[in-house]
Amino acid sequence: MRIGVDVGGTNTDAVLIDANGLVVDRTKTPTTADVSTGIRNALGQLLRNRPATPISAAMLGTTQCTNAVVERRGLRRVSVLRLGAPATTAVPPFTDWPADLRAQVEGPVAIIAGGHEFTGKELSALDVEAVKRTADDAARAGLSIAVVGVFSAVNPDHEQRVAEVCARVAGPDHPVSLSREIGSIGFLERENATILNAALADIARVATTSFEEAVHAACGPARCYLTQNDGTLMALDYAVRYPSLILASGTANSMRGAAYLAGVSEGLVIDVGGTTTDIGILVRGFPREAPFAVEIGGVRTNFRMPDVVSLPLGGGTIVRQKGNQVRLGPDSVGFRLTDEALAFGGTVSTFTDAAIVLGRATLGDHSPAMSESTAAAAYAMAMDLVERGLERMRPSSAPIRTIAVGGGSVLLPDCMDDGLPLLRPSDFQVANAIGAAISEVSGGVDRILAIGSQNSQQLRAEVEHEAVANAVAAGADPTAVRIVVREEIPIAYLSGNAIRVRVKAAGPMAISE
Repeated sequence: MRIGVDVGGTNTDAVLIDANGLVVDRTKTPTTADVSTGIRNALGQLLRNRPATPISAAMLGTTQCTNAVVERRGLRRVSVLRLGAPATTAVPPFTDWPADLRAQVEGPVAIIAGGHEFTGKELSALDVEAVKRTADDAARAGLSIAVVGVFSAVNPDHEQRVAEVCARVAGPDHPVSLSREIGSIGFLERENATILNAALADIARVATTSFEEAVHAACGPARCYLTQNDGTLMALDYAVRYPSLILASGTANSMRGAAYLAGVSEGLVIDVGGTTTDIGILVRGFPREAPFAVEIGGVRTNFRMPDVVSLPLGGGTIVRQKGNQVRLGPDSVGFRLTDEALAFGGTVSTFTDAAIVLGRATLGDHSPAMSESTAAAAYAMAMDLVERGLERMRPSSAPIRTIAVGGGSVLLPDCMDDGLPLLRPSDFQVANAIGAAISEVSGGVDRILAIGSQNSQQLRAEVEHEAVANAVAAGADPTAVRIVVREEIPIAYLSGNAIRVRVKAAGPMAISE
């Protein structure tokens, strides 16, 4: 048996999956201020009638890292070590950061000699003494270290040497983030991504520790994993090193769960929660990756993220009326829906109340005191918002299968896209937890290769070998890992027959059922 857990802003969902991939049981409990209590409550309810059920593994999807960046809390200060002087001094680190986030994260910045040309040739000799000073200062001050080398995606040698020096000076367990392992091409975006990864070190450690403790208390010595934002899994020690991979993992879980429950690999997914609605598109059963740089908490990064449009619409979105004007959101009562919405005896008019008045849903134990005209106006605005979101994500004008998941999806009509039925598979309310439970473990590589006169087949094989090694390091079974994504993009502005190579390997967990 496996357990999938997803901690959202409103509910903590948990499901029990058997060896055949069938849902044995599921539960929803309110998310708590200290996330571990909500997880323990969910696991307790899930296993209350199955005390002797052996659990082989438990998987967690959580919004803790995303919330930490957005809400500016729990982040660790970061010492930035940029390798590229004197070529990269014009725009220092943190230049484009929001002032409040910068004030919380920014530590000492050292721009030192090092880095490489786009051909992989050394730009300047690495200043090892400066690295030692920076590592020693960071260790004394308790700061994470972010290492960013120019064109480290082509030649990672200097970043690797810096990591070795930092381990000797600051200690092998001191948090050090290397940009070649975090972001993609685009120097400043990769630097921002690396700094955020370093800033999330404490959040990731607390999340993994609390989850493991809650699982072991409820289930015994089950193996624990966290979900990544590409719809796959990683071991807890891997998550502590790369907490940035947790960002937006909840959305990826919902999309993977939607594909699994509906039995489809291509289509649109609408995930309606208490506060937001996320719309994404499935490609071969996985969420499509965003092709451009993305902003996290106001910081432009090149994290690997699912291509999703998030709408300010959920079951708890507040409906207001002033005279003849009806306003929908963008604020929401969120996890307080069952306390504050009219349908549950509260005093706040919500999107859920509007759907109930119009006969779209049957929820709560009170009749909402909302006029039908107000409900109709609010519902029309909500559907217009969803339709525009679907138009932004659809790949063409042709009708496409659309899957609705999440507890709030019961508020949607039965047909949306050109009259095609909206698919609501069984257990759609907990698709996010199911997506976590059925996921495989993956590892990826995103590199620039200046092939020149080198053996191109050998270089490609080396990249694939590295992707497989990354998947095994993340917790995959080394005997069953396979390459699932292989992309090559020519880079016209670089000489030497340069190409960008993206490879992802995936496989089942290294654990027996």
